[in-house]
Amino acid sequence: MHPTATRILPAVGDADLAHALTGLLNRLPGTEPQPPIGNSTSLLDLLAALGSESVAGLPEVVLVHERIGPRPALEVVREIALRFPAVGTVLITGDASPAVYSAAMDSGARGVLPLPVGYDDLAARVEAVAAWSTGVRRHLGPGESPFGAGRGGTLVTVTGAKGGVGTTLTAVQLALAAQASGRETALVDLDLQTGDVASFLDVQFRRSVADLAGISDLTPGVLQDAVFAHESGLALLLAPAEGERAEEVTETAARQLLVALRARYDAVVVDCGAHLDAAGAAAVENADTALLVTTPDVVAVRGVKRQVRLWDRLQIRKAEDTLTVVNRHTRSTEIQPPLIARITGTRVARTTVPAGFKELQGCLDSSRMHELDSKGAVRQALWALAGEAGLAGGERRGADGDRTDGGRALVPAQPPGSAPPTGKGLVPYGARGTLTTRRRRRGPAGEG
Repeated sequence: MHPTATRILPAVGDADLAHALTGLLNRLPGTEPQPPIGNSTSLLDLLAALGSESVAGLPEVVLVHERIGPRPALEVVREIALRFPAVGTVLITGDASPAVYSAAMDSGARGVLPLPVGYDDLAARVEAVAAWSTGVRRHLGPGESPFGAGRGGTLVTVTGAKGGVGTTLTAVQLALAAQASGRETALVDLDLQTGDVASFLDVQFRRSVADLAGISDLTPGVLQDAVFAHESGLALLLAPAEGERAEEVTETAARQLLVALRARYDAVVVDCGAHLDAAGAAAVENADTALLVTTPDVVAVRGVKRQVRLWDRLQIRKAEDTLTVVNRHTRSTEIQPPLIARITGTRVARTTVPAGFKELQGCLDSSRMHELDSKGAVRQALWALAGEAGLAGGERRGADGDRTDGGRALVPAQPPGSAPPTGKGLVPYGARGTLTTRRRRRGPAGEG
């Protein structure tokens, strides 16, 4: 590649337009067109891979067609602007009206190209956006990335097969393990109507996830105002105290929030509860690891099967990309992890969590779950699970952050391949507290 060549990545879902656009791009002097990308999921994954080391690996210009799919084009533009701020995006649309232009600018686009795309318009827009991108990178400095790795921190979601299986306990302890291993960690309660993270950690805080839902520009300062700094070191983003506010946290708001949190924290753990709504579905779809917590009984295992089938129908995540955690496990139970794996089609975590009611009771009643005995079997199992989920590894630490020796491996290294790929495809919509699905209507700029 010529050192001054402008790298242009077209993201076009229409094969005819992709062919025509490639022909025009090949005629532009001083540019290096990349092969077209056909969907939003592949586009974001590719940008994350290219920017994993530094901003220098990213293309200067990304052309986003309004019908890119499966996610709306404006949402894709917004996520690129948040995760890769040195990449200039141009929206290609058949409706270049002032309203669409304004919406594109608000989402972070650097320009709009009307259809059909002409050579002169394309050349002028690419030149302007490339100059802007080069200026931003010069300001950042050589090899520097504003957010570190392109995709940001590790995102792990914890969902329950049904209520009462230990979802919040698992999420809290996974977050504590990640924090103790040296990672700056955020714990998010997306169980929006019945969230209990605040009760588990003895927290009273008036800010919640719902307060961030209507904010389009989630700057570090805005996040700081909404996050509670817990004594354990965790950054807590709590569910709203008023359950009716759950509908304020839309799919788009949840995606934007998670992108901002991943840019800020090394690890993000999300408690999704047992009820699937649009916000929780967006989190599960984009998670590096999606955990499903169950107990070894028929009702809960049926709940796992019901949940993974729902995720598959909504094209959120496949069963084989889901990690099932068996809580309250005993050797005497008839339903053992291998049987759960066969019944549900999911991968079952090697680490099982034993039944330990006496160990949990005192901390649960006092709302001090972060003070769980470090020598207890439940705590040790959950912290070992953190390593399996990709939240902790390498240097092992005890509850106070000091390194431990090999005799008490509370946070083992992450095994190869333990983090599954993210789910693909369509995502659900929430409406007035219910979950529905529909194919996205191909409106102007991909909205709908």
